[in-house]
Amino acid sequence: MTPGTGVSPIEAGPSDSRGRPDSAAGGQDHVDAVTRLFEEFALAYHNQYRKAFPNRSTLDRAKKYWLGHLKSFSPNQIVRAGAELVSSSEFMPSLADMVNTCRRDTALFGLPSIRSAYHEACLKPSPKAGQNWSHEAVYLAGRATGWQLLAGEAESVSFPQFEYHYRHFCRQVVEGAELAEERPTPLPRQVRTELSPEELLELASELRRDLKS
Repeated sequence: MTPGTGVSPIEAGPSDSRGRPDSAAGGQDHVDAVTRLFEEFALAYHNQYRKAFPNRSTLDRAKKYWLGHLKSFSPNQIVRAGAELVSSSEFMPSLADMVNTCRRDTALFGLPSIRSAYHEACLKPSPKAGQNWSHEAVYLAGRATGWQLLAGEAESVSFPQFEYHYRHFCRQVVEGAELAEERPTPLPRQVRTELSPEELLELASELRRDLKS
């Protein structure tokens, strides 16, 4: 339990080697972010918080539930959204408030929605690398998913895979990572020019001179 707040870290369930729940293994920052979020709620909404989470078991279940719905956003987004809501809301925010605020935060980075990004990746003509994209994350997610898969498989198959990769690149963008990557430069079209009769005669004369020399 965190001293002074009455807030305990997320617990219960099997843990990884560092004592974190399996649901957050490999994503410890998300556990920290959700724990910090609930600490903010405890301080800002003391009476509401105590009423909503009257005991340790209720609190732990709520934190694990929130973690499951917020893990698609970056830890920084979760913390920023929590701070924004605490500073602007008289009542303790709901999970829906948090999700909507995190989504709005994502839009500030110029990232299209998952559905819009998916349609863009499917509809862009080839060569894909030579097209203008709404965001580099859309192109990279499409490439990671596989252009042939996007073109040839049903949406029920291709969309979940694209969503997985797109969320990955969105998190990188929000965390400040650079996605710019060199793309293959299209080769210039070869222009075939037919020689005039005069040029053909001159070329033939050159060849004869070369043979005699």
